[in-house]
Amino acid sequence: MSPERIPAWERRFRAPTVSLPTWSRAAPDRLVYATNEGGVWQVHAWDLASGARWRVTDDPIGVPDGAPTADGRGVVWFHDETGDEFGRHLVAPFEGGRGVTLFPGVPEGWPSGLALGRSVSAVGLGLEDGSFAVWLVPPDGPPRELVRHHELLEVGGAWRGGSALGGLSADERLLCVAHAEHGDSLHPALRVYDVASGEAVGELWDGPGLGLSAWAWSPVPGDARLAVVHEREDLERPAIWDLSTGERVDLALDLSGPVDRVLDWWPDGSALLLCHSHEGRDRLFRFEIASGRLAAVDHPEGTVTDARVRPDGEVWFRMSSGRSAPRVGSSRGRDVLAPEGERAPDGRPYRPWAFAGPGGRVHGFVVTPEGPGPFPTVLEIHGGPHWHWADAFSPLVQAWVDHGFAVALVNYRGSTGYGRAWRDAIVGNPGLTELDDLMAGVDDLVARGVADPERLVCSGESWGGYLTLLALSLHPERWACGVAGVPVGDYVAAYEDEAPALQAMDRGLFGGGPEEVPDAYRERSPITYVDRVKAPVLVLAGENDSRCPIRQIDRYVEALRARGGEVEVYRYTTGHSSFLVDERVRQMRARLDFVLRHVPGVGRTT
Repeated sequence: MSPERIPAWERRFRAPTVSLPTWSRAAPDRLVYATNEGGVWQVHAWDLASGARWRVTDDPIGVPDGAPTADGRGVVWFHDETGDEFGRHLVAPFEGGRGVTLFPGVPEGWPSGLALGRSVSAVGLGLEDGSFAVWLVPPDGPPRELVRHHELLEVGGAWRGGSALGGLSADERLLCVAHAEHGDSLHPALRVYDVASGEAVGELWDGPGLGLSAWAWSPVPGDARLAVVHEREDLERPAIWDLSTGERVDLALDLSGPVDRVLDWWPDGSALLLCHSHEGRDRLFRFEIASGRLAAVDHPEGTVTDARVRPDGEVWFRMSSGRSAPRVGSSRGRDVLAPEGERAPDGRPYRPWAFAGPGGRVHGFVVTPEGPGPFPTVLEIHGGPHWHWADAFSPLVQAWVDHGFAVALVNYRGSTGYGRAWRDAIVGNPGLTELDDLMAGVDDLVARGVADPERLVCSGESWGGYLTLLALSLHPERWACGVAGVPVGDYVAAYEDEAPALQAMDRGLFGGGPEEVPDAYRERSPITYVDRVKAPVLVLAGENDSRCPIRQIDRYVEALRARGGEVEVYRYTTGHSSFLVDERVRQMRARLDFVLRHVPGVGRTT
C-alpha cells in the first residue's frame, strides 16, 4: 500500500519517534537514545560534536532503552532472548560493534536498577528463587555481592531506564538502594552504602504506608546531597538528604499537585529540575536551593516523559500532548533531535473530565470524534495499577476515535498523580475498588449524552486487561464486547509464575500471597466469575510474558470456552510488550477487526 493510502491510525503507529538522549557527566557529547526508526526499537549513539548518529543494537525482539558508560566509551543495554525480561546487561563500543556481557560473574535475572561508574558499577536483579540482590562490580575484577533479601531491592530507587542518577554519588563513594525489608514493597525505604567498605552509612524511612524514592545525587564530586521524593504529605514532595551530615530538608512548594519527580540537578549543584503534575498535565520547574525560588521552564503544554539539564544549563525534554506526537525539545525553544521520516498525524484533543465516584471526585479525559453524541464508547483502562492517563499521545486512543468511538480515560483510585491517599485506596481491596470508579465514569458519560449505553466496549492492557475481565464478569449486561490485552485472568496461577517484583507488588496490594490470604485472591480473580461473562471477548497474550504469564491466561480462556463463552485469542511470541512496529500494528488491527464485528454502526476510518 502506498504511504498516502495508509490510514491515519496506522501511520501514527508507524511514525518514527525517539527517546530523550542520555549522557554521562564525564562525556556529555556522547549520547545514547532509542528509536523505532527502522521498524524495531533499537539503541542508537549520537556524537554531538560531529552530528553523526548510528545504530548500536540489532536485537530481533527490540531494545527499548540504553545508556552510555560513565566514560562515554561504551553503550549498555539489557538483553533477554524471548521478551520475558530475564537476562543480562550487554555493552558495546560507542562507535558500534558486538555486544558482550557487561558483568561477568553476575547471574542472569530480572533487572532491578543499574548505576554505571568509572571506578565501580552497581547492578540489581530479581532472581529465580524469588530473592533480590545487588552487586558492586569494578572495571577489572570479580563482582562483590553487597546485599541480598527476599523482599524488593532496587539500585537508585527511581527507575528511569538506563543508568539511575540516584544510584552512585558523583565521586562513586556512596550507593543508594531502595528496599522493602520492612515488608512493604509499595512503600520502600532508602539505604546508602559506603562502596569501599560495603557498610550502611544512612537509612531513611518515614514509617508504615509512607514510601521514598531516590532520584539524583548532586553532580558535584564530594557533595553528598541526594534528591529524594517523600510522601509525608498526601501530595508527593521533594527533599534533599545530605549524607555528610545526615540532615534532611523537605522542600516547601506552593503547588496544587504532586511534585513526584526530581529529574536532574543543575551542573553546579545550585538548583533542581522538578516535574509538577496536576490532573494529567506536567510543568517543569527550576528550584534554586539557596533562595527557594521556583521558576517555570519554558515548554509546550502536555506531558513530560523525561528531562535533563545539559552542562550549559539548557534543559532538554521529551513531551507530547493527547493531540500531538512526542518531540524532543529544549528550554531554548528548539528541536533537539527529530527522527527521520513522516511525523505522526495529529489526533483529536483530550478533554478534561471529572465526575462523582463512590470514593470522591474522579478525574480523567474524554476524547471524541467530531459531531454530536451519543457515540459508541470505549472505556480504555490504564495499566499499572500505579500509573495514570495523562494528556499524552496514544496511537491506540486515536485509532478508536478515527473509527467513530468516544474514548473514556478514567484515573480510578489506585492511579498516581492525585496523591498518596488516592493511589493507596486500593491497598487491601484491589480490582473491586477501581471497578467502582470505572463504572461510575461510564454512567456519567451516558448521563451526559456522550456514551451510547447500547454500544459500550471495555478495553485495557496489563492491569487494565485484568480490570477488563473483571468488568465483563461483574457487569455483564453493560458491554457489547471486551478487549483484554495481556491480562490477569487467574490470579493465583499468575502469582505462581510471575517475576519476583510482581509478586512483591501483589503481596503489598493484597496483604500477602495467595497462601496467606486465599479468599482475597479468589474474590478478585476473574476466573472466579467466568460463568457470568456474556459479551464476546478478545484476549491478546504474549507467550513469554513474566508479568502476566501465559499459563494463567490459557486457564481463563479454557474455563470461559468450557462455559460456552465467545472468546478469541491473539497470541504473539514475545513478552508483556512488543517493540516491533509491525507487531503493534497487527495487534491494533486485531482489536479493530474484533470490535467492529460486534458493535453496530461503526467503521469509519481516516
